Amino acid sequence: MSGNKVQVDIVSDAICPWCYVGKKRLEQALGLVPELEIDIAWRPYQLAPDLPPEGISRKAYVEAKFGNSPRYRAAGEVLAQLGDELGIPFDFAAIERTPNTLDAHRLIRWSRSAGAQDLVVERLFAAYFTQGLDIGRTDVLLDVAEAADMDRGLVAELLAEGADREIVRREIEMARTMGIASVPTYLVANRFPVVGAQDAEVLAHVLRRVAELTADEPDLSDFVPEETDGDD
Repeated sequence: MSGNKVQVDIVSDAICPWCYVGKKRLEQALGLVPELEIDIAWRPYQLAPDLPPEGISRKAYVEAKFGNSPRYRAAGEVLAQLGDELGIPFDFAAIERTPNTLDAHRLIRWSRSAGAQDLVVERLFAAYFTQGLDIGRTDVLLDVAEAADMDRGLVAELLAEGADREIVRREIEMARTMGIASVPTYLVANRFPVVGAQDAEVLAHVLRRVAELTADEPDLSDFVPEETDGDD
């Protein structure tokens, strides 16, 4: 990495409301560092990897994970307030099912090569948190893909074939092996982790600082070693 280009990998789950908040705050942060070139990639994580493929009722999920915890209710109030500030009309009451997000992560993976990852991530968050849609359902995922100008038929084939399912699972396990235990986690320049939906000013400061630290490092992305005769 060289110059003012910074890579940011965001480890996230599509059913994490704080990840949605984190996305909006990162967008605000980007507006504070217009001098930097930021390459963003979304990486998979599952808060509930053991859910059945069809998911479970939201009520059952919340009761099993949080019970009647006052902290959960307080967090909901905080999220609603943050949503108002960030333009996210959270509607938790509309959510009937908590999905298994493996297929959503597969779609996010494919959307990067289609140049539509940010839009797909945004639409998945909005579908779940503001419309209460079940983003574990194939038809919902296909609607999201089509709305992002991805090939609906191709995505349908890939989902049906199980394409990249194990790759996504390995990426999730890799994140856990790296010590990532909560999301969002921003991995800046592949080595500086920032945990949690930090304020825009904090994220902007990190981006500037990392750009400064890496500005003089050689860019090896296009380096191809010369062939040798194999005698070394």
